[in-house]
Amino acid sequence: MSDEDLQLKYTPTTCPYCGVGCGLNLVSRGNTLVGVEPYKRSPINEGKLCPKGATCWETVQKPGRLTRPLIKKNGKFEEATWDEALDLIVSKFTEISKKGGPRALGFQTSCRTVNEDCYAFQKWARCGFLTNNVDNCARICHGPSVAGLSLSFGSGAATNPFEDVLNSDLIVMWGSNAVEAHPLVGRRVMQAKKKGIPVIVVDPRRSPTARLADKWIQFNPSTHIALANNMMYYIIKEGLEDKEYIRERTKGFDDLKKVVEKYADATNIHGVPQETVQEFARQYANAKNAVIIYCLGITELTTGTDNVRSMGNLALLTGNVGRPGVGVNPLRGQNNVQGACDMGAYPNVFSGYQAVAVSENRAKMEKLWFLKEGSLPDWYGVTLTEQINQAGDPIKAMYFLGLNPTVSYPDSNHVRAQLQKLDFCVMQDIYWNESCEFADVVLPGTCFAEKDGTFTSGERRVNRVRKAVDGPGESKYDWEIIALLAKKMGLKGFDWKSAKDVWDDMRACTPGLFGVTYEKIEKPEAIHWPCPTIEHPGTPILHIGKFSAADGKGTMFGLEYRPPAEVADAEYPFTLMTGRIIFHYHTRTQTDRSQTLHNDVPENYVQMNTQDAKELGIKPYEKIKVISRRGESIAIARVTDDLAPKVMYMPMHFYKGANQLTNTALDPLSKMPELKHCAVKVEKITEA
Repeated sequence: MSDEDLQLKYTPTTCPYCGVGCGLNLVSRGNTLVGVEPYKRSPINEGKLCPKGATCWETVQKPGRLTRPLIKKNGKFEEATWDEALDLIVSKFTEISKKGGPRALGFQTSCRTVNEDCYAFQKWARCGFLTNNVDNCARICHGPSVAGLSLSFGSGAATNPFEDVLNSDLIVMWGSNAVEAHPLVGRRVMQAKKKGIPVIVVDPRRSPTARLADKWIQFNPSTHIALANNMMYYIIKEGLEDKEYIRERTKGFDDLKKVVEKYADATNIHGVPQETVQEFARQYANAKNAVIIYCLGITELTTGTDNVRSMGNLALLTGNVGRPGVGVNPLRGQNNVQGACDMGAYPNVFSGYQAVAVSENRAKMEKLWFLKEGSLPDWYGVTLTEQINQAGDPIKAMYFLGLNPTVSYPDSNHVRAQLQKLDFCVMQDIYWNESCEFADVVLPGTCFAEKDGTFTSGERRVNRVRKAVDGPGESKYDWEIIALLAKKMGLKGFDWKSAKDVWDDMRACTPGLFGVTYEKIEKPEAIHWPCPTIEHPGTPILHIGKFSAADGKGTMFGLEYRPPAEVADAEYPFTLMTGRIIFHYHTRTQTDRSQTLHNDVPENYVQMNTQDAKELGIKPYEKIKVISRRGESIAIARVTDDLAPKVMYMPMHFYKGANQLTNTALDPLSKMPELKHCAVKVEKITEA
């Protein structure tokens, strides 16, 4: 071994887990990762890391990595050459496209992989098959944020950076358990609390975040709109709205006022005493600078888009958008959930949210992508969950990049049944996962430690990802795999030699990101989009002076409360909520390969109220069966008073866990499935 191989190398990069975008140093010796060290120059996390970030290196070079292409022959997977695998994919997708047209194919990309992969993927789908059936897994986390914030403010992204909470006078965390799901944002909030800034947590469950708050407001699950309307009733009744801001910068106030007058007392819906609602309303409206931070508790419901718009209503009513210390900020659950949407991996927009329905946008893309004039479609493509529903008819072939749909999508039994209806299926990933069984071809990609690129965090900050080691075996960069497929199809514009080439391709057709160059984001502060020119410094705070909407106005909406698609009844008397825990991530394909993280939470559990457990004769840590109308799951009972009676909570991470139970009912606007609310019953396991 050479002296160079013995030396430790530090590679500054970005954490591959949640959407906070923490910086860290990957430490390697030769081509072997040996650890993680703090990257104190990062203004996001200042060298601090959560358990997942601190152990992210452990999951990279473990057994089980995909190293060669696999093709299913006679029901069994066999190793193949790259040419064999890619030729088969091109042949099958082309054949199915010619027979069934652009609606016969479905393309879905992960929010875990770099921007460059997401851009390449959607470009190939659109150039190669003239389809808009492209989506990413933001659909099942923050699709309602994109839709709702776009309707309210004109832009579907967070308004303010994370550290800006230190400039607030009040922090409201609504449907967010940041201490577990986004720990370094949780740290910022605790810094603010230490500074004397009050923190209010609005959550049906006394989460670890709620425990640290100055005030915890417990409400009935999925009644966000009723509670927000009830607050706004008091704000308007007492004249606490920002009249000048409303007059100068917004529209829709009269519609809002008319609706919230019906919610003078909505305790029978949301369960919060009126004196608490009134006090909360006054505190929010009277704060000089108030910020709302929210997460999946708001979005993963059939009312998700309206829930987000309700947060927008509160902020617009009180003038809390467009300056430091205020805003409405979704906490993005995945490292590149913002970026995957920014890159155009969405069924109705190109990169930078340029609508496919606008003929000028299509004409521009056709020119830049070397396509025939008038060839790109103007129709709204099929969304992620709807693609699953259409598998077999009309969708005959699907391509999944970095996804594990049989575990992470709602109603796992339904997903498995639908995937079996496909004529052809491709899975491109770094590890073999539960969904690979349903593929005809499995391709080995590379992870964050093995590639260059960018992630865009939840605060719109474009952070660099840097290669520390080579990928295993014959694995390739994911954008490189897409480029090889495109070349085999004879497509122009895919002659990339590096991730930077892909990024520059995207910049050339994306006005809001044109000024975000690799050279500018080499510094740890990076750049917040929009950044339209090379000279532009970026935009940490949105909507200063005017909103991003065409008329420059923020829009308030009169929104009525709607109950969840499925509520508890005599047969299924419990309401089940789902969420994240600090020690695991999504389907545990990576985190469970860290012995440290596995040991902390090795198997599925469910929290239930003490009184409910007593009535059912269930003891703490007893294994029980949780059953919905769609399936069942075995879980360890954690008995607690952190939940109201008849309410349960299960983490989302485990195979044959929460998503055996969850509901596929969709939000009509964003097509978000109702992952956060379903009706269940509980049975003791006699053999237990």
